[in-house]
Amino acid sequence: MGEFIGRPFYSCRNCRNPVALRADLLSKSFIGRSGPAYLFSHAMKIALGEKEEKQLITGLYNVADVYCKSCGEVLGWKYIRAYDAANRFKEGKFIIEQMKVAKEY
Repeated sequence: MGEFIGRPFYSCRNCRNPVALRADLLSKSFIGRSGPAYLFSHAMKIALGEKEEKQLITGLYNVADVYCKSCGEVLGWKYIRAYDAANRFKEGKFIIEQMKVAKEY
């Protein structure tokens, strides 16, 4: 984790694998499966599950689950496609649930 010295980041709470940089955090005002969630522009050291259509609170989306590449923990999902024009800003971005990650400094 030497490459993150002086750069705040978020890591998998289960195994401490770094999954997102604080600089890529776009919003803390999202809701995931287990409660509050973050919206990130980028994520790292993750694996994506199968793409699937899901009806979420704000509409219909094509999403893929996001897994920690180290331990396999489900961390959230990636927005692949938003069918509503008002939500297209989410496309390509990541929802990571707050209870699945820890802040590191």
